[in-house]
Amino acid sequence: MFFYEPLSATACVSVLLYLAFLIGMNELSRLNKWVGAVIFIALPVVLTAFVWPHTAVEGTGAGTWFQWVKTYSCLAGAILGWLIVYFPAFQKKYIVCIPPIIFAINILEACIRDFQLTGVNGIVDGYMVVGGPWNVMNGIAGILNAICICGFFGIIVSRGKKKDYVWPDQLWFWIIGYDLWNFAYTYNSVSDRSMYCGLVLLAACTIPAFFIKRGAYAQHRVRTLAVNMIVTMTIPWFFLHPAFVVHSTNNPAAHMTISVIALIFNAGVFIYQAYTIFGKKRNPFKQELYIDNPRFRRVYLESIDVPEGQREAALANLEEFGYAAAWDEKGRVKTMVERP
Repeated sequence: MFFYEPLSATACVSVLLYLAFLIGMNELSRLNKWVGAVIFIALPVVLTAFVWPHTAVEGTGAGTWFQWVKTYSCLAGAILGWLIVYFPAFQKKYIVCIPPIIFAINILEACIRDFQLTGVNGIVDGYMVVGGPWNVMNGIAGILNAICICGFFGIIVSRGKKKDYVWPDQLWFWIIGYDLWNFAYTYNSVSDRSMYCGLVLLAACTIPAFFIKRGAYAQHRVRTLAVNMIVTMTIPWFFLHPAFVVHSTNNPAAHMTISVIALIFNAGVFIYQAYTIFGKKRNPFKQELYIDNPRFRRVYLESIDVPEGQREAALANLEEFGYAAAWDEKGRVKTMVERP
């Protein structure tokens, strides 16, 4: 195989089961606020007190300060999203913009890591690293992807039975660009874990974003990340167990291939976004960029709670007057507004 050594039967089964587990936990967390509270608050508190001090120790790959900080930062992101979704007091413009900012910071931090590994060849933090120009290429891809984060003022909370953090302007091309960049990053930095913490983890949030709850990629991403970190801290041996591990080929051509693909795709997203901004005269800091995109319209109309006959009017208000006209301070979509 090009990217990985041939998978054993047990490894194939474990990859599929872990994917199903992550998707299942994400869907379970969407049932109601109490289930989310148990998964992202109560369970981590219990594990922190009684389990992780014994499992996430030196020599396991989960005993470093970085892993502890990453775990709690992922949990903090999941909890913030949970608060925004279920508590109107958190449905404010300046609060709903925090997750996109965190998204961008995390991307840029990973880009710095990619740049640092450019000249490294050897074992780093227990993983084989093959550094090269592909690290620089993928770092640039990540920067382009971070720059293309847009439409954060248009984030809404869906009003169906299951409430979700919906980001209509986060369309499929940005998601694929992010997935390509992130997989390349994990492949470049933690090669033998990149199947689980790269490919599988990304699939676990992308599949729901395309087929289960459209427009909620950011929510799916942060929740599956949090669940993955809970697993990592609880049973750190799982990902590198001989029966389950998926070894990278450490082939420079593989590193170059995925990094080039990530760079080209994200460059395309950047060019398309620049065309949208300048060609259609849209301000990414004040309004949504892709409101005329059919997928944007479908996601938005699926998520608001206004009567069927007034949905197009709500969308028209969003297009003409922007975020302030479409969503009030209580997180409610307004269908009629007066011209400023």
